Amino acid sequence: MAPIDRQRLADLLEAERVRHRDRTSLSKAEFDAADHLFGRVPMTWMNKWSGGYPLYLAGAHGNRITDVDGNEYVDFALGDTAAMAGHSPEPTVAAVTERIGVKGGVTTMMPSDDAEWVAAELTRRFGISQWSFSLSATDANRWALRIARLVTGRPKVMAFSYCYHGSVDETFVIMGPNGETEPRGGNVGPSVHVSQTSRVAEFNDIASVERALAHGDVAVLVMEPALTNIGIVLPEPGFLEDVRALTKKHGIVLIFDEVKTGICTARGGAVERWGVVPDMETLGKAIAGGTPCGAIGGTEEIMAKVNDGTVFQVGTYSGNPLSMAAARASWEQVMTDEAYARLNALNDRIIAGCDAVCAKHDFPGYTVGISSKGCVNFASGKITDYESFIKEQDADLVALAWLYNINRGLIIAPGREEEWTLSITHTDADVDLFVDAFEELVRDVTA
Repeated sequence: MAPIDRQRLADLLEAERVRHRDRTSLSKAEFDAADHLFGRVPMTWMNKWSGGYPLYLAGAHGNRITDVDGNEYVDFALGDTAAMAGHSPEPTVAAVTERIGVKGGVTTMMPSDDAEWVAAELTRRFGISQWSFSLSATDANRWALRIARLVTGRPKVMAFSYCYHGSVDETFVIMGPNGETEPRGGNVGPSVHVSQTSRVAEFNDIASVERALAHGDVAVLVMEPALTNIGIVLPEPGFLEDVRALTKKHGIVLIFDEVKTGICTARGGAVERWGVVPDMETLGKAIAGGTPCGAIGGTEEIMAKVNDGTVFQVGTYSGNPLSMAAARASWEQVMTDEAYARLNALNDRIIAGCDAVCAKHDFPGYTVGISSKGCVNFASGKITDYESFIKEQDADLVALAWLYNINRGLIIAPGREEEWTLSITHTDADVDLFVDAFEELVRDVTA
């Protein structure tokens, strides 16, 4: 593959930043005036946008977003997968409106019949029989880890380097040079050093899993079946099966955190796609049309060990009637089998288009995708884990890709790679716009 001219890349980055500032002056003004927000944003992650400040939202419907400057974008970020059903899908809006207006009752701390319907559907799709709800995926993971420590009687959590499990302290881990557990950057003020609570392994490296489990103090392995925080890293053939076998051998609870891979991968997530059933499962807002919601699933065997009336799970708004109504509408009317067939076809189209661009221009990159998600890794070598991601990924190309897209009316996830998430409202024409913008980037970089 042809080498990248670094000076040309730097010049393109500067030109695209200027263009971005010219197009989004009102967003920049809103950002500059936000004196009472920590970091000038509601959530510090919003400062990661490559343009130097976030876009400010005016409205969003289907797969289109409008910013306060009046620019319209095709949305390929979708709230980090939460809006896979599209922004404000009609059945979800109708269900939420009915609950707020006609039926009433948002924060009653009482169950509705929608909760049982959603739990039954999750059982049917994921093969796990017992479900509980939270307000967020982070809360779901914290609750699942507590259960796992209780049922095993062991103290430590195990996770993979640079995995994504929300803001759970025990999972902010990377592997040190000698295999030790080190803290990942960005997690401030943990109660103790992460090595006291956690062990770490590298994704797709079953030997590293076995070494970590050999200590005998691990209660639970929490993992994304496919890593999504460093692009898309798929499990190598047999890896998930080997992990499942090792956790059973050592009596360890296996949790699949499918906040990003769950309904993005298939209606039944990794269980449906790869046929491996964990002991527990956690899900996030995508199950409820983007409304605040998390879910914790456990097998009969696991949940029977804590179902003695002594478990204290709280959260005033957890399992609230509003989120449950939205989740039922989404599963029943929006995220149908037909919708998934369409998502798979769209993802095949975008992958084929980007692959053709890379081949045509002898570009150092390759695609990875599953159902509604995918990315172009700006790397000459294959990325299989965090270590190879750090070694292979071109950070300047990542930043430039975001700017090229935003300046051409497309929003992608900031950082990491040329990443997309598709909604059921995207069209062939939308996908072709993405491929066209990618080819413009590649052509300009390699010219």
